Order: sequence, then structure tokens, then C-alpha cells
Amino acid sequence: MGAQKSKPGRAAKAAGATVANSYSRYKIATLGSHSALQILHGAKQEGFSTIAICERGRERPYQSYKVADEIILVDKFRDTVKLQQRLLKENAVLIPHGTFFEAFDLEEFEKLKVPYFGNKGILKWEADRMLQREWLKRAGLILPKIYEKPEAIDGQVIVKFYGARGGKGFFLARSAGEFYRKIKDRRTKEDVRAYIIQEYIIGAPIYIHYFYSPLTNELEVMSFDKRYESNVDSIGRIAAKDQLDLGLETSYNITGNVPLVVRESLLPEIFRMGEAVVKASKTLDGDGKGIHGPFSLETVITPDLKFFVFEISARIVAGTNLYVEGSPYTELRYGEPMSTGRRIAREIKDAIRQNKLSKILD
Repeated sequence: MGAQKSKPGRAAKAAGATVANSYSRYKIATLGSHSALQILHGAKQEGFSTIAICERGRERPYQSYKVADEIILVDKFRDTVKLQQRLLKENAVLIPHGTFFEAFDLEEFEKLKVPYFGNKGILKWEADRMLQREWLKRAGLILPKIYEKPEAIDGQVIVKFYGARGGKGFFLARSAGEFYRKIKDRRTKEDVRAYIIQEYIIGAPIYIHYFYSPLTNELEVMSFDKRYESNVDSIGRIAAKDQLDLGLETSYNITGNVPLVVRESLLPEIFRMGEAVVKASKTLDGDGKGIHGPFSLETVITPDLKFFVFEISARIVAGTNLYVEGSPYTELRYGEPMSTGRRIAREIKDAIRQNKLSKILD
């Protein structure tokens, strides 16, 4: 005779209700830009109410795709600082993405009182490209050469500006003269920020999307992408002679992202690099917390299958927007739709259930 399944008792039902109510008291909030659609959609999949903070005139997508339970309009994203009491009252958790680091100064962002998913102690290491380099060196990764001054340029270089600007303004140069000519052109068009002069590595660009959970102490490889950049990707369809005749110069402003599945034999090295970055991050901020949540490594893989690492983004990146319903890799792990946005919400839910929010919020 088979064992009968007992019905859950009142205590079990009450416990279940307590768990459900505990996370339903929280709301997930983010700025209406960058990867907000994915973040808010993932939060709703996990049962959270959602808030989109939008600049006036930019709210249409969040209305149309129905990912926001509440839309708060501001004149500028920077005005979010004026909403702090309202967000605190609503028990909101802010999920950062690239637009946050354009909208706020680092010091201003660090002073936000609304709970923030991530570790603010890591922010300065992401914001400064030389500190990034120190972090990646500590992780033992292979980095491109950096030129301290234009006069030292002895080959092809790429000049990158600080900040989350989607590649805007980046340019190539082969000599000090070419550098000074191109930087002068940019000074007349826009406010040129601090920059680095970096060795240009020939290879295939691959952006690796990771997620690290301090709750499980496990690193996950979520997905991969490559960037679709204007005008460098369109120039590649023009013959070299015509490029010269037209006097074309490349630009690297990101207009979109293209999905990738990597060669499977590369995955062990990809996991190793991510784990090394997490381990090194715990030496950076003084309290040993290190990086947690989503992050991305910008890499180029050479013909001999060597990874050069150019940059780290210590947050969700726009390339994950390709995978709102999950990637081949998250399908293997979860067997259900799992975007990076949903993975963030799942982490917050798990932390609430385990009474460990302090481990993931700052």
C-alpha cells in the first residue's frame, strides 16, 4: 500500500505565507535606460513589484512592455536623489546599470541611502581604468599594454575614455601625431574626459557575462555577446581601397549586441578567469566583501586562443539584453527562462528568505 501524502498543516501554510509576504514587501527599482526592461521583467517573474524612474519623454517603452508597476518621471536621472525618502518608504531596492554611472558622480552615488544591489566599495575600481587594471593584474589575467604618453606609441593603439559611454569617442592611432590630431578633433565636438592609450590586440571580441552569489559562493557563466558598433562594423563591408579613397575613420559607438555561443573547450578558462576576478576583488575594498551579482569581462581572443582582458564592468551589461528568456547556458543550469535581470531578483528573494540581505545590499 503506497504512502499517502499528508496535507500541509496550518503552521506550514503560515510559514509559506510569511516567506511570500516577506519578499512581496520589497520593490525593485531602476533607471529607465540601458537594461531596465530586462531587470524589471525579471523582477516581475520573481514576484516583485517594480518601479521605473524615467526621464520625461523616455517612458514609452516601460509603458508599452508593461514591466513597470509604477513609473516615476524626473527631468533628469540625477533628480533620483530627490526621490530617496519616497523610495525608502516603498522599501525599494535599486539595481544599478551603466546609466547610473553616467547620471551620478561617484561620490554622489556612494551617498545614496536607498538599498543598492551590489558593493559600493567596488565602484571606484570600476570607474578608474588604471584601478581596473590593478584589479585585473591581481587576478593574474593577461592585459594589453598601456602607453603612458602619446610619444611612446610604437604600433596600433586604441584610445578609450573613462566612464560608461558605450564606446563613444574611442579612436585608433598609430603615432603621436595621429593621436594629437584626433584628440583635437574630439575636443571641439565634446567634453573629452580622462583616457587611456591601449595596445590594439587583433582577435575576436567576446564579452563574458558572469554572476557571482555570496549566498552560495558560486560563480555562474550566464551568457556571451559581441558588440555591434557604428561605424566600425559598416566600414568592414567596404573594400580597403574605397576606405582610403573616402578618408573614413572608425568609431566605436555601440548600437546593439550580437549573441554568441563559445567553443566549449574555452569554458574552463572562462570560469577560471571569472573566479580569479572574484577572488582578487575581495582584496580591494578593505572589508573582504568583494564583487557580487552580475559583472562582465571585455576580452579579445587571439588566433592562438589566448584571452586578453581589456575591461571589467562590475554590474549588469547591456549585452545581457539578448537573453530576456535566458541563454543556452542558463537553460543548462536552470531549465527555465533565466535572464541576468531575473537572476538578480532571484538572489534578492533568496537573501530575504535566508535573512541575509546585508550580504548582497549596500
